[in-house]
Amino acid sequence: MYAFAQRADTKVMDEPFYGYYLCKHGVGHPGKAEIINAMECTFDGIIRQINELQSRHSHVFIKNMAHHLIETPLDFLRSYKNILFIRHPKEIITSFAKVIPAPTMQDIGVQQQSVLFDELNRSCVHAPLVIDSAELIKNPEALLKKLCESLEIPFSKQMLSWETGGIPEDGIWAKYWYENVHNSTGFQTPRKKEEPLPPHCTVLLEEALPFYHALSRHTIKI
Repeated sequence: MYAFAQRADTKVMDEPFYGYYLCKHGVGHPGKAEIINAMECTFDGIIRQINELQSRHSHVFIKNMAHHLIETPLDFLRSYKNILFIRHPKEIITSFAKVIPAPTMQDIGVQQQSVLFDELNRSCVHAPLVIDSAELIKNPEALLKKLCESLEIPFSKQMLSWETGGIPEDGIWAKYWYENVHNSTGFQTPRKKEEPLPPHCTVLLEEALPFYHALSRHTIKI
């Protein structure tokens, strides 16, 4: 989202289904009441917001979380160019556990990404694109050039860097989740020392790995 937010021809939208997800599934997330009160929480209302944004801008990049779309109609995605951004489940679970001590498969969204890929691949005009964070970080410019080519838009070097402190489009949940990206100025290489997986999350990792490996077969390579 931060890369696309730097483009002069693109408007980004941060997780429009977050409030809807919190209302529909009753999960406990930091700032839940604040998020629900600040957002449109009906499916039809969210689609109206997306359509209105699209009517005013050449390109719109909508960042969604896969688990926000659980038990949600997916017809609205069929005419879109969809990108699935995947990370190794160990990284996702370790990150989630800092905010949600006992994350579940529903929280991390890996299984739902696999479901989405199969559905989008079957029903959409454009086959879904898959990017692995590990592949992206090897050479951000080369991979983003390939991505832009697939999206049929020109690559912009502005996508490679941004100012610290966030962007105006950040959701109000940024204070809970976006510390690392707020401190960044671009795509960063992984830390040399890996953070340990919380022991109680081992079973979740084992359950998530098959979905990740299935998706990784379709990633854009450089």
